[in-house]
Amino acid sequence: MKTMQATSPALFPIGSKLQHKKTGGFYEVMGIATIEANLEKAYVYLSLQTHDYWVRPQAEMEDGRFILVS
Repeated sequence: MKTMQATSPALFPIGSKLQHKKTGGFYEVMGIATIEANLEKAYVYLSLQTHDYWVRPQAEMEDGRFILVS
């Protein structure tokens, strides 16, 4: 039986507005999800330009490629 590993709290709270440093795109954090295949935590976020939803692993989202904007 697989056990869930403890994960750190999310760096970006739900409702946070973020900017992707490379593309300049703006996003809003909609929630935190669990990836079924590996039980890894992930962000669900909305593109404020295209209104598409995206999912990205928490570790990748918090590795410096996104910055918090007001």
